[in-house]
Amino acid sequence: MTDETKLDTAILPDIALPELGRRSLGGLGLAAVAAAAVGATATASIVASTPARAQSSGDTIKVGILHSLSGTMAISETPLKEVMLMLIAQQNQNGGLLGKQLEAVVVDPASNWPLFAEKAKQLLSVNKVSATFGCWTSVSRKSVLPVFEQLNGILFYPVQYEGQECSRNIFYTGAAPNQQAIPAVDYLMNTEHVKRWILAGTDYVYPRTTNKILEAYLKSKGVASTDIMINYTPFGYSDWQGIVSQIKSFGSSGQKTAVVSTINGDANVPFYKELGNQGIKATDIPVVAFSVGEQELAGIDTTPLVGHLAAWNYFESVDAPANAQFIADFKKFANNPKRVTNDPMEAAYIGFNMWIKAVEKANTTDSDAVIAALPGVSVPNLTGDYSTMMPNHHITKPVLIAEIQATGQFNVVSQTPGLVVAQPWSPYLPESKDLIGDWLAPMSCGNYDVVKGKCLGAKSA
Repeated sequence: MTDETKLDTAILPDIALPELGRRSLGGLGLAAVAAAAVGATATASIVASTPARAQSSGDTIKVGILHSLSGTMAISETPLKEVMLMLIAQQNQNGGLLGKQLEAVVVDPASNWPLFAEKAKQLLSVNKVSATFGCWTSVSRKSVLPVFEQLNGILFYPVQYEGQECSRNIFYTGAAPNQQAIPAVDYLMNTEHVKRWILAGTDYVYPRTTNKILEAYLKSKGVASTDIMINYTPFGYSDWQGIVSQIKSFGSSGQKTAVVSTINGDANVPFYKELGNQGIKATDIPVVAFSVGEQELAGIDTTPLVGHLAAWNYFESVDAPANAQFIADFKKFANNPKRVTNDPMEAAYIGFNMWIKAVEKANTTDSDAVIAALPGVSVPNLTGDYSTMMPNHHITKPVLIAEIQATGQFNVVSQTPGLVVAQPWSPYLPESKDLIGDWLAPMSCGNYDVVKGKCLGAKSA
């Protein structure tokens, strides 16, 4: 029996009891519950800050948490598990949902994409979760998508992605390309006057599709093929010396050059270190990243990186009362004043609150009823506005461009004047330029061809 198998049947109070004591569980604060929950690995079922009367699974509403807590994506995904546990604990302290306490069921797919599908099936078929919050990489989302569609589950996906997908069973609270990648390129083009482009990404579906869209977009703006360099590296790549040398050489033509980075996970740490080692400053070749936030910069010397950019829909440095409260709550929950918050955590926060509101609206956790109730739901985001779930199962978001500071935080230098509605299907690719998604009746279609006037059929695409 593996350690993971052993933990599949574990319940947090049983995991934590040797340290916490069952008698004291009802009086635990958020920080104490967090400390226990953060230490739990693999699969565990958790009722955070739950009164004893509601701890049996029959009295709870189960919520799946499907994030890599080990492997190359753990650096990015572990904080998402933590923020979900915090939100569930807060909801329970406020009375739960429909008169029941929420019970988190945590699984660890270990950065193993096929394992994501197995864990998703377990959450839906064995644990009977009402909704799942999870995945980071698009390859993991692609792995679980058929499971959620076949078993009619609900997945909230909290990370920016490449688009070209619109599933009835997935609610995308991260950015579509027109809510991150396209505005970032526009900023570099119009403000930094960039003429040459290096599209650097990890070798999987998100960077490849995003770069395909960006290459088409750049060419539509008159950029020549010879002024676009595209490079891919494996997950966890660490030997950046040669590639950074190529970037330096490509950027030495005399024309302003920028790197558009879709590098994912812990490969970012040695990438940024090598930029510093080779003296590439933001004033020479700026890097704009789509997968680097406060979490990825934590623990590395950002002094050589000052001025490099990131495009997101949230930064920890956003000055808004709701954000200040969220940051304070998370630091307290994690029992660590040095912890940081980032964009996918905000997207998880938005998705969770949308699900709560939709369940209350439907007065049930039944999948069909909640899926029908979600479009039109609006909840506060952390930048001082409201985000709305649209009929295409994507949300409205502001777009922010920010510079890295020596503190590891970001200084926002550009923000859209209002919220941007997501376009899951790219108008810059021939195969998708006529497609829209709309899951409300009578269309009820993820890929409706507005020219042919018909739904192309597949559930997700």
